Amino acid sequence: MNKKLVLIGIAIGLALISVGTVSWFFTHKKSNGEFLTLFGNVDIRQVSLAFNGNDRIAEMRVEEGDRVRAGQVLAKLDTRILTLQIAQAEAQVAAQEQALLRLENGTRPEEIAQAKAEVASAQADADLARQFLGRLMEIESDSGAAVSQQDLDNARSRRRVAVAQLENRKKALQLALIGPRKEDIAQAEAQLNVFRAELALLRHQLDLAELKSPIDAVIRSRLLEPGDMASPQRPVYALAITDPKWVRAYVSEIDLGRIKLGMRAEVVTDSHPEESIHGRIGYISSAAEFTPKPVQTEELRTSLVYEIRVYVEDAEDRLRLGMPATVHIALRNNGNSSEVKH
Repeated sequence: MNKKLVLIGIAIGLALISVGTVSWFFTHKKSNGEFLTLFGNVDIRQVSLAFNGNDRIAEMRVEEGDRVRAGQVLAKLDTRILTLQIAQAEAQVAAQEQALLRLENGTRPEEIAQAKAEVASAQADADLARQFLGRLMEIESDSGAAVSQQDLDNARSRRRVAVAQLENRKKALQLALIGPRKEDIAQAEAQLNVFRAELALLRHQLDLAELKSPIDAVIRSRLLEPGDMASPQRPVYALAITDPKWVRAYVSEIDLGRIKLGMRAEVVTDSHPEESIHGRIGYISSAAEFTPKPVQTEELRTSLVYEIRVYVEDAEDRLRLGMPATVHIALRNNGNSSEVKH
C-alpha cells in the first residue's frame, strides 16, 4: 500500500512539473522595460474541401504542396450520366418552346380556311337533307302516294344530324377565329418554366462536379483518389490558407496591461535568426488559460496567461504551420493601428 502511495505521489509530482514546464515555455519572457519577448508557434487557417454531389471522382489535378489560386479546378467528378440528362432536358425545353409559340401565334390562315370549307360542306349536307325531307312530305300530301313512315323518320333523322354537324363546324370556325385561350397559353408558359428550371438545376449540378479552390492557398492534404466515391461528408483536399498568418503566443497577467491591439512586433525564427518579420498584435484573448484552480489565490494570479495573435507580413513565405517563433514587442513609442487583420 505504501509503495502504491509513493508511486502515485511521484506521478502527481511529474505531472505538476510537466504543467509548470509548459506554462513556463509559453509565458517565459525577457523584459527590460522597453521590450517584451514571447515564445509561440506559427498558426494558419485551414479549409476542408468536398464535393456537393455524390459520384465517382474522375480527375485529381493537384498534389500536396501545390499552390492554387481562387477559382482553380482541383478535381472533377464523372459527369457522363449528368451530360445525358442535360441533353434530355434541353430537348424538353425546345419542344415546349415550340408548343408555346404555336399557341401564341394563334390559328394559321390555312386552318381558318379549312374550317370555313368544312362549314360550307356541312351547310350543303344540311340543305340536301332538308330538301329530301321536303320532297317526301310533298309527295305524301300532293299525290296521295304512300310514303312509308320509316322513310320519313330516316329523312328527319338525317336532317337533324346534318344540322348538328353544321352547328359543330360553325363553332369550330368560331374557335379558330378567336384563337387559343389565355389559360392554355399560361399553362404552356408554366410548363416551359418547369422544364427550364430542371435544366438550370442540372447545369448547376454540372458546375458543382468541378471542385474549385475558394481562395489562394497551399494543398496540405490529398485525401481521396480517382475512382473514390465522393460525397459532401468526405473531404477531398485540405487547404492551408497562407494569408493571413499569425504567431500564437501567450502573455502573463502582469504583462497583459502593457500590450494593446495594433502594437508593432518583430517575429524571429530559428531558421532565419537574423531576419525578422514584421507584424502587429491583432488579437488578445479575454479569457485566461492554464488556470490551476477554479478559485485563484492571490499568489497564483500571476500564473494566468492570455493568448495573443501577432499577424505577420510573410511575403517570402518563410513561416510554416507549427514552426516555433520568438516575438519581440517594443513597449515604448509603439504606435497602434486600427487596421488589424482578423
